[in-house]
Amino acid sequence: MKFAIAFLACVAVVAATGYHQTHDIKVADKDFLMKQKFLFEIVYRVEDPLMFEEYIAMGKKFYFEQEHYTHFDLYMEKFYEAYKAHALLPKGEFFGALVKHHAKQARGLFNFFYYAKDWETFMTNVAFARMHFNEGMFVYALTLAVIHRDDFHGLMLPAIHEIFPQFFFNSKFVMEAEKFDYEMWMKTSLYEKEYMDVYHKMPTFSYGHGYAQEMGHGYGKTQGHGQTYEHGFSSLHQSSDYMYMKDFKTWQWWKLMGLGEHWYSESNYILRENIYEFNQDSKWLTMMKDVKKFYMPVDYSRDLHLYNEESKLSYFTEDLGWNTYWYYLNMDYSFFLDGKTFGLQNDRRGEWWLYNVHQLLSRYHMERLSHGLGEIPQFSWYHQIEMGYDPQMIYYNGIGYSYRKNYYELETYGNFEMLDKITDFQRRIHNIIELGYYQTTDGHMIDLRKPESIEIIGNMLQGNIDAIDNMFFQFWYMLAHMYFADTHYYQMEVYPNVMLNFETMMRDTMFYMFYKSIAQVYFQFMHHLPKYTKEQLLMPGVTLKHVEVSELVTYFDMVDFDVTNMLNGKMIFHEGQFLWDKSLFARQMRLNHKPFSYTYTIDSARDEKVVIRAFLGPKFDEFGRMISLTDNRFNFMEIDEFTYSLKTGSNLITRKSNDFAWTVKDRTTYTELYYYTMMAFDGKYDYPMDLTEPHCGFPDRLVLPMGWKKGMPMQMFFMVVPYMAPQHEQFTTFDYTYSCGIGSGARHVDSLPFGYPFDREIDEYEFYVPNMYFKDVTIYHADAMEKYYNYKEYSNYGHFDYTFFSDYYTKYFKL
Repeated sequence: MKFAIAFLACVAVVAATGYHQTHDIKVADKDFLMKQKFLFEIVYRVEDPLMFEEYIAMGKKFYFEQEHYTHFDLYMEKFYEAYKAHALLPKGEFFGALVKHHAKQARGLFNFFYYAKDWETFMTNVAFARMHFNEGMFVYALTLAVIHRDDFHGLMLPAIHEIFPQFFFNSKFVMEAEKFDYEMWMKTSLYEKEYMDVYHKMPTFSYGHGYAQEMGHGYGKTQGHGQTYEHGFSSLHQSSDYMYMKDFKTWQWWKLMGLGEHWYSESNYILRENIYEFNQDSKWLTMMKDVKKFYMPVDYSRDLHLYNEESKLSYFTEDLGWNTYWYYLNMDYSFFLDGKTFGLQNDRRGEWWLYNVHQLLSRYHMERLSHGLGEIPQFSWYHQIEMGYDPQMIYYNGIGYSYRKNYYELETYGNFEMLDKITDFQRRIHNIIELGYYQTTDGHMIDLRKPESIEIIGNMLQGNIDAIDNMFFQFWYMLAHMYFADTHYYQMEVYPNVMLNFETMMRDTMFYMFYKSIAQVYFQFMHHLPKYTKEQLLMPGVTLKHVEVSELVTYFDMVDFDVTNMLNGKMIFHEGQFLWDKSLFARQMRLNHKPFSYTYTIDSARDEKVVIRAFLGPKFDEFGRMISLTDNRFNFMEIDEFTYSLKTGSNLITRKSNDFAWTVKDRTTYTELYYYTMMAFDGKYDYPMDLTEPHCGFPDRLVLPMGWKKGMPMQMFFMVVPYMAPQHEQFTTFDYTYSCGIGSGARHVDSLPFGYPFDREIDEYEFYVPNMYFKDVTIYHADAMEKYYNYKEYSNYGHFDYTFFSDYYTKYFKL
């Protein structure tokens, strides 16, 4: 929603899209709401048979005839031929976006969605595809179409983790969700209430050697030698009423509250950081009061059989916001969408994708430092991968994801023909960067010593369709991921593997090793560009005198993720209308930070429009040694950039963390969005276009690394630069209220290289100028669960503590 606020007053009415405005806020009309209702319902329980009668009747045919499309190409023809030959990926099979044959079929299906002449053709095709085509391929193609069709601005699908929760949570939780039965839950909960009322009042007993038992709500204890121990936990508190243990991992919070990994009724409110923007509204309370809500505590993956130190970062690598950001980046700039047709070249797609890889690696590196881990290990096809990974996930067809053992040898277990193709590409791109030019197959010479040539390098490394000589460069990226998953060129039925889909690959530590080798190509290219001189960096007449930064504090908070799509109970319809009467939520701890701000003091000799950039980076390595700026430039992450009109004299500018243009808060849940849509459809609510956060934003709560309780020393870098307008700014028509502006050419603040001035190597004798400022900062980590370590401070054991979201935050974080 923050994208929308700054732009509401200047939004223009676009009649063609069917919106009208009320008090400067766009409100959806009936036609828009009908389309939005369709999109929400068509992906409901997408792995189950379609139950909406009107869509079943609508989807009796698929329009394969050319006259129904604005464009008809080879991929659409091949898809039709595969359909007639019954050669499409079957329903229920694993779909991998980076499996060659899966990707080709998905591209054909996407084209049928994207090039449909009108809504009726699109809707009919989608309904047919929902019933007859592979579920994963269907959602992939539909997501791309909704994002990229110009006439779909403002329309949305639920977040990917709400459509397929199986890709984001462990198999234990998935199985509990899929077998949830409301009637059985009611009977069990009545029994457990009586049982636990007795249990919480009974004294603690001691048992003999190794006696183990489950005591209500899955709370497991082992007794022996007259003492009581909790499996795997570091400290113990005991009283005559109950016993209480401190978990060695903060995010197993439910054990500290005396809860188990079971379903609990939620009668208060859905947990998320921005819920107070909604649950104070009478309409929200009215529409949610009849929804039966249930939550279950859920953990991150553990090193159960593959012990390695990387598992301490599972709360970060498996964070839903972290993974969905990468997923949507690769939907916005999908490797098979050409830059000219979809306008992606306007956004400098190759450079932007490559810069995102660099920024994500920088952020991951800072999280590693919070745990005493150092540099991301180097990747090699010919050396062992020290850290194994077991995702502990299950696909919706019941098949578990494959795992990699510790000290895995990629070369030994692989397809040598495929490996040679991959390594040949890597040698080729390193060679052409060293040469400084590239000669295409038609004899054209490309100068690789120009800064703008980074776009060419980025396209090659992503392996997208805009890569020059795409027969050499387009498929290397896909082949690399297929090799990781032990998947052959022509294989159709594939074993589930996290490296084959964008929404799951960041869970694996090998992702960061491999993508570090991609980022190193970026730095190799930059090595050959001249260093910035003092004259280039200097902004005459502007001095950044001081920056005051507020306290930086991180903590673990709780959130409810909507996993209703895993329900398997009977769907209820009344007079043909679906009644959404139950919702399931995964309650999980995740990293967050206290809102912070910084205040700039800038002197200017004249009125001038500028861009102000802010970066965060480490100061010391894992051994406590200061990192030189020359080496450290790789590690800085850009956290904010914005335009500002300086006035002559002194300028005092305060910037808050919730003002950052590229970050977002928690998205409104699937359940809420559906209810808002239906209320508006019935004329009881004005549906605003900024009802949820844009899909393309980075999670605001992950801007800061976890830090240390005693304080982790870091540094921030600030710079003021002249405003240089994006090349396509004057042609933009997109509205920040409801669009990410993909392909508009105006997504970025200015036309300077991404990461400026850290994009090139640094000459420290030339680098420091008055319009820069370095600031030492300290990041503190507060233990949000501390109050539960002492039973005397928490007497409501066995029940969820709702003051966690209110009293505690008010007292300690002053939110």
